[in-house]
Amino acid sequence: MTPIAAGWARRLAIVLALSACRGAEHARSARYDVTARYPHDPGAYTEGLVWGDGALFESTGLNAGSDVRRVDLKTGRILASRALAANRFGEGLTILHGRLYQLTWKDNVAYTYDPATLAPGDSFHYAGEGWGLTTDGTDLIMSDGSDSLRVYSPTFQLQRVVHVRYNDSPLQQVNELEYVRGEILANVYRTNWVMRIDPSTGVASEAIDFGDLYPDRPVSADVMNGIALAPDGRQLLLTGKQWPVLFQVRLRASPPASR
Repeated sequence: MTPIAAGWARRLAIVLALSACRGAEHARSARYDVTARYPHDPGAYTEGLVWGDGALFESTGLNAGSDVRRVDLKTGRILASRALAANRFGEGLTILHGRLYQLTWKDNVAYTYDPATLAPGDSFHYAGEGWGLTTDGTDLIMSDGSDSLRVYSPTFQLQRVVHVRYNDSPLQQVNELEYVRGEILANVYRTNWVMRIDPSTGVASEAIDFGDLYPDRPVSADVMNGIALAPDGRQLLLTGKQWPVLFQVRLRASPPASR
């Protein structure tokens, strides 16, 4: 089998696995409850979302349209923003040790900012593409659109690489990330799935289907992307690229493993 054919075979296996999971999920009760809906800038091509320092921060993408912004959660109003250069495409976002880190897609550079003022700080270089970004409180954890999660020090020294697997198959296109109580929650690009991933092994224990989170979305709304812990530290904030709404959800208890 050629490398291209092998790649498509792996992707097909993942799609079939997720479809099987979807059927099982609909046979059980839903995995989440929507507890609030907030306005969201419909022009924001959301790439990264994080709550910290009492505010919601968002990284947006698109060439000549990328920025990092501080947002009022309840109204969706942009309180402050800093644009990237027109040739930079913003990606994942997180807060570590009192500074914001923002990735870029194909420019191999991460920018840092003061959360209070969005004043720029140091920048760091890395190899490959930048997609999602989160932190375990010590290191940065980055996705690059493949099945890899790369763990970096705060100065972008590569520590290790973890490969994500679901049902014993590599899970490609891992995107936006959020570290939640010892697990990583991750969007899978172009799907409504959020995966629960063990950051030490890369094993995805569950695929949570959010396909019915926003069934009446307008045609202008793009794919689901954006996960942040809510202010209470237990619920989640979820949105998508150019969605006019941001949802707060409470996950229900995980279903018991089948025997």
